[in-house]
Amino acid sequence: MNRSLEDYLKNIYSIQITSGKVTNTILAERLNISPAAVSEMISKLSGLGYIKNTPYKGFGLTKKGESVALNLVRKHRIWEVFLLEHLDYPWENVHEEAENLEHASSDELISKLHKFLGYPKTDPHGHPIPDEDGNIPADSTVPVSELKINDTAVIKQVSDESSEVLVYLTKAGLKLNDEIKVIDRINFDNSVQIRFKSGNVFLSEKLANNIFVNKKSGK
Repeated sequence: MNRSLEDYLKNIYSIQITSGKVTNTILAERLNISPAAVSEMISKLSGLGYIKNTPYKGFGLTKKGESVALNLVRKHRIWEVFLLEHLDYPWENVHEEAENLEHASSDELISKLHKFLGYPKTDPHGHPIPDEDGNIPADSTVPVSELKINDTAVIKQVSDESSEVLVYLTKAGLKLNDEIKVIDRINFDNSVQIRFKSGNVFLSEKLANNIFVNKKSGK
């Protein structure tokens, strides 16, 4: 399987777990290519047994396709840990490097690398690392945008899709496992103001949608 096919499967998996439904239009926007090119590749992947395509209802990965996608996710996230912990890459830069490394790594290399790192369970952005069999813990986090005023929560994941989000959070002093409290919401632009140990900060709707937390019970 070449890199292009692998990238399609991994992106389909990502859309499935965040949005549920995958369509040519959504995938074309994510990959920044034409819907016609996506349609051609989807037909190819369907013929190879990696996806199940239902006309007018979108498509999804078969078990065969999901296995390939999760293997790539595993490789990607383990490389991110190595880059940050041992090569001093900042967390906003590891994603792009890992995108290249994941395609050139054997399962044996990744297994040894995972052992070398002490079997980390999450990547630098808080995303769980699938095991060798493709098992991955269920995600119980919610985006900050779903919190209400006075809700208290702990940051557990941050989207790595945009380096700008990570750069902003670094400048603001926010990091994983920080406790936050929503102290205000601005209705006209859906931004929120949060309080954490270093002070208060406003988060735009986009930022609030890209920070995922576990809400503290009874708060």
